Amino acid sequence: MPWVFLLLALAAMAVAFQTTSLALAALCLLAALGLLLAFALGLLARRVGSRSRDQALLLDPQELRRLREQAEARRAAAAADTPPGSGERP
Repeated sequence: MPWVFLLLALAAMAVAFQTTSLALAALCLLAALGLLLAFALGLLARRVGSRSRDQALLLDPQELRRLREQAEARRAAAAADTPPGSGERP
């Protein structure tokens, strides 16, 4: 689809250079600028879309819960290993 914008921009430029009306030339140049911008944004959107991660690779709720439980177990084990009062001052 972005290539259509590029072709339309080229057509607008051709009309702008061939016309004798200043108003039509200005309108065609503005249209060409807008179409070139649409072309560039379309290409960028395709590139970003192709590099985005697959939604299926994201963590599901069960996996997230399992990871949280593992982190809590590690924290509890670390707290049990430290002697009481070793980190506090009276």
